[in-house]
Amino acid sequence: MSSCRIIVGFFVIASMAGLLIAGIRTGAISQSGPYLIPTDVKYRLDPAQSKFIVHANRTGLAWFKGHSHRIAVGDFSGTAELNVGAVNPASLQLTVRAASLEETDPVFTPEQKKIINKELNDLVLETAKYPEITFKSTDVKGSVVSGMFDVRIGGDLTLHGVTKHIVIPATVTVTGDTMRAVGEFEIDRKDFKVNATEAFHGFVKVKHHLKFEFDIVGTRQ
Repeated sequence: MSSCRIIVGFFVIASMAGLLIAGIRTGAISQSGPYLIPTDVKYRLDPAQSKFIVHANRTGLAWFKGHSHRIAVGDFSGTAELNVGAVNPASLQLTVRAASLEETDPVFTPEQKKIINKELNDLVLETAKYPEITFKSTDVKGSVVSGMFDVRIGGDLTLHGVTKHIVIPATVTVTGDTMRAVGEFEIDRKDFKVNATEAFHGFVKVKHHLKFEFDIVGTRQ
């Protein structure tokens, strides 16, 4: 190989290395593990690896002696998009099958859980009429700290046919092809015209504020 070709090859390699380093420094690309991830990445949410729980504190004593409800979201889908090098641009879309919400607190017997789930479907969420609960982000704010994203996700939550703007705080981490978002938020069920049950056994008789706890995992598409 001639010395001229060797020199040209050296400059090509050096230029590529320079562009690579510049891209990492500016956030155009980000390194994770042994390979590089492009800045804008889409993740598909995976309910099988995730936890999404609704905590509802019970009001009154009645039959269940004041036990609170621990309702798990069993079936949801959605996508999250984020810039690996910065908070923005980022987005989140989530769709929950309302009928998949089920009581999971071990203090209740199987028969009690069956009654609670029926009231959730028929009287509280009215899942035949409102089969989906959705969230669509409108803005994401926050910062990157030690490789983690501390964010506040603003967006529109549609529940029981009512849409309200809410803000969800979360900590987001990315490891290889996996994204994890952990956090919690509260809503007032009265804002969404969700009533506690009074008919039948009235087991789902809860206070106004509901707390949502989530640990959601997404895999890179």
